[in-house]
Amino acid sequence: MPTVKLRRDPGRPRAGRSIRHRLKGRAVPYDPPNRFETVHAEIDAEDLAREPPRTEFLNDATREIIATNRSPDIPFDASVNPYRGCEHGCVYCYARPTHEYLGFSSGLDFERKILVKHRAPELLREALSANSWRPRLIGMSGVTDPYQPVERRLGLTRGCLEVLRDFRNPVAIVTKNHLVTRDVDLLSDLSAHNCVNVTLSVTTLKNELQRVMEPRTSIPARRLDAIWQLSSAGIPVGVFVAPVIPGLNDEEIPAILEAAAEAGAAYASFLLLRLPLGVADHFTNWLETHFPDRRAKVLHRIREVRGGRLNDSGFHTRFRGQGQYAKQIERLFRATTRKLGLDGKAPRLSAKAFRRHGGTQGDLFDC
Repeated sequence: MPTVKLRRDPGRPRAGRSIRHRLKGRAVPYDPPNRFETVHAEIDAEDLAREPPRTEFLNDATREIIATNRSPDIPFDASVNPYRGCEHGCVYCYARPTHEYLGFSSGLDFERKILVKHRAPELLREALSANSWRPRLIGMSGVTDPYQPVERRLGLTRGCLEVLRDFRNPVAIVTKNHLVTRDVDLLSDLSAHNCVNVTLSVTTLKNELQRVMEPRTSIPARRLDAIWQLSSAGIPVGVFVAPVIPGLNDEEIPAILEAAAEAGAAYASFLLLRLPLGVADHFTNWLETHFPDRRAKVLHRIREVRGGRLNDSGFHTRFRGQGQYAKQIERLFRATTRKLGLDGKAPRLSAKAFRRHGGTQGDLFDC
C-alpha cells in the first residue's frame, strides 16, 4: 500500500518544484496539490514505482451532454465529451486543470481517474430532439480524447456517433488514436451528407518521444495508418500538428506534413504548445526528467513565442504565439503545406440534411 502523507498548504500550492522520478506509462508521475484544496495527500514516489496506480473509471451522472463555449478562435460553439480525464496522459494537455474542478489533481488523477458518462448517447439524442436545438457543428471532444483506450470497451463515442448519424448533425472529430477507424461505417454515413471530418493529431514521428510525451496514445505510424484508412474510405481527413513545441519538435513539421500527405490527408493545421496553470510545472518537470540537456533551450523558446511567459491565454495568440520565432514556425508550416497541397481548410460541413425525428428537416444552412 503506497505511503500517504497529508499536508496542509495555506493559499495556493507551491509551484516549480523539480520532480524527476519516472513511472512507466505515465508522463506526469505524481499528483500535485489541487489549487482549490488546502489539504493535499502526497504519495511516496518510491511506493508508486513499486505499486503503480491503477486506472479507475467513475460514473459521471451529468444530465447534460452538450457543452458550449463563446471562444472566438474555436470553430464550433458546441462539444460533446463522453469522458472527463484522459487515459492518453499527454504531459502537455491543456485540459489537465479541468480535473481540479472535480476535486482531483491535474497530474496522475487526470489520466487515472476517468469520469464516464454512461448515458452520453441517450442524453445526446434527447438534446438533438429538443425543439430548442439549432442544428450546428459539434466538436468531439473539447477536454478529452473521444477514442482513449476505454472507448474500445464502452463504445460511448460510437453510441454518440450513431445518434449524430441518425439526426445527420455535423461533427468534427480530433483524436490521437487509431481506434477511430473502428467507426468507419458511421463516419461514411455521415460523410455522405457532408456531416463529418476527422483530424488526426500527430505531434512527432519519433516513437521514443511519443512514448514518454504521450504514453498511451497510438504510435505515430498507427495514426498515419488511420489517416490512410479514413481517406481510402472517402472520409474527409486531415492532420493536426499539435502541439508544436519550440525547440523540441518544431523541426519535424515538414516531415510530419509529408508523411500525412502521403497517407492521404487533405488538409492540415497546427497550434503552439499551451501551458495553462499547473501544466507549466508538469511540462517543466518532464523536460528535467527526460530532456535535461534541452530544458533551458525549450523553455527559452516557449517564452520567446509567449511574450516572455510560459503561457498566453489571449484569444488567437494562444494558438499561434507572437514574435519572430512564432512567425518563423508559421512560415515553415505555410510553405510546406502549399508545397504538399495541404493548405486548404477542413471542409465546411453542412446541417442541410439534419432531420429531427418525427418532424421535418431542419433549416438549411452551412456550419
